[in-house]
Amino acid sequence: MRMWMVNPAVMCKKHLLGEHVECHMLVVHLQHKRQITNYIRLNLLQPKSLKERHDQLALEMDNRGMLHKSPLPEFDLLYLPDEHRIYTVNTRESLIELSRRCSECRERLDALDGSQEDAKLSQRRTVVFRSL
Repeated sequence: MRMWMVNPAVMCKKHLLGEHVECHMLVVHLQHKRQITNYIRLNLLQPKSLKERHDQLALEMDNRGMLHKSPLPEFDLLYLPDEHRIYTVNTRESLIELSRRCSECRERLDALDGSQEDAKLSQRRTVVFRSL
């Protein structure tokens, strides 16, 4: 199980759907009060953000025309130690690993970075012209 915690728009269809199903798998894991120590140690899970992350993934699925009909079941994190419950995935490491593993995700990231740079440049031009 892995929560990449990167912008879902960067993810290819395979990784987007994969992380979505893994959110559901994690809920079952948590409902059975299983430990997640190794997942935390390996920078794979961010338990406190599970519901929000699922919703982000579902929204991206909807944006791409995929059907999403699987709301996340209820779960409880209270049995987890505080340091596990509040753990935050290092998204920089996650993005590097995702880009290393998947050429399609890497291409999506490059395209997104390029469009963001274009938007920043356009914003800078607007500021410069307004000051003239």
